[in-house]
Amino acid sequence: MYEQKKIAIIGGGAAGMMAAIYGILGGASVTLFEKNDRLGKKISITGKGRCNVTNDCDTQEFLKNVISNPKFLYASIGNFNTEDTKAFFENAGVPLKTERGRRVFPVSDNAHDIVNALKKTLYDYGVTVKNEKVLEIFTNGGTVTGLKTSRAEYSFDAVIVATGGASYTGTGSDGDGYRFAKALGHEIVSLVPSLVPVETVEDVSEIMGLSLKNVTLKIRNNENGKIVFEEMGEMLFTHFGMSGPLVLSASCHMKNMSRAKYTALIDFKPALDRQTLDNRVLSDFSKQLNRDFANSLGGLLPAKIIPYIVKKTGIAPSTKVNAITKEARARLVDTLKSLSIDIKGFRPLNEAIVTQGGVKTSEINPSTMESKIVKGLYFAGEVIDVDAYTGGYNLQIAFSTGALAGKSAAESGT
Repeated sequence: MYEQKKIAIIGGGAAGMMAAIYGILGGASVTLFEKNDRLGKKISITGKGRCNVTNDCDTQEFLKNVISNPKFLYASIGNFNTEDTKAFFENAGVPLKTERGRRVFPVSDNAHDIVNALKKTLYDYGVTVKNEKVLEIFTNGGTVTGLKTSRAEYSFDAVIVATGGASYTGTGSDGDGYRFAKALGHEIVSLVPSLVPVETVEDVSEIMGLSLKNVTLKIRNNENGKIVFEEMGEMLFTHFGMSGPLVLSASCHMKNMSRAKYTALIDFKPALDRQTLDNRVLSDFSKQLNRDFANSLGGLLPAKIIPYIVKKTGIAPSTKVNAITKEARARLVDTLKSLSIDIKGFRPLNEAIVTQGGVKTSEINPSTMESKIVKGLYFAGEVIDVDAYTGGYNLQIAFSTGALAGKSAAESGT
């Protein structure tokens, strides 16, 4: 007689809910443990509450945007790809749209619609949800036998760890999964923030809140002079330094961070080469020869940053435009094409969008997401040492690894 397999999932985020759904589809009995009072807490705040649910690209392009261990994801992305994610949510009643950079969002711009679609699906399929904190995973002879929560002990045939990373700790991602994995013999690759704002050596609070669009950001490694990142887009100045999409993406390329090891170089006019920009400056100056330098840059820059740029050029603010020398004008052009700001360090890990590091991929079977060390133990999502750029890639990793873990756990041994 067929005995239904019993699966436990620890964590009710993107990976955990998708694992639960695919565990049920595989014919298993599934219990999902979530220590928060509600599911999908982190999903609800992603994309500034809009939820960039995936990226509309093929598998090869997707893997190019994975920073850590892209090859590990071949099987999981192949099993549940970006098209599958879009189809899942469309079929669940959430219309989607694709924006700049192929980023996919719900038409409603409301992340709660994504959470509710996942919740409704898993409840409709009969997943049991328990709001209990898991304390320990039980094994016997190298095989999972169950787990202990803050309320009881349970027997299970398989356990899927989908606890998230160590970023946004307020959503429940406080490192539980790493503790479980380590206790069961897994190696944890050092945890560092990824997709995280940076602090600057100099105080830039006078321009905090200023958002720049269509600028190019380069990051230079001052130890070897190499440019480790270069991209055009949007960024933001804050009370501590810099944030925004460009800065978050750049943070992934800053390894072994130390004070002033990296310098940000901002090009305010990437569409213009230096000579063209100099001609533009000359043209602007010719129309306001008797104006003070500090009041002459309104056609080139947002008003909020002008005093800051003036200071950077070393030209006295009260200098009349008709008295600015060719050499001084060259300093202005250099500043506009390559504003230099030294980086002090990353913001704390709990402010990062994702955690770089986690359960070592060589200890997980990429075709099933099952541990190579403990039979019946599976991993999904950010707890694994995989992460990607912004643009919907990290949520897709969660959905793909979750779906494969749920499917594999249900099928194993049947």
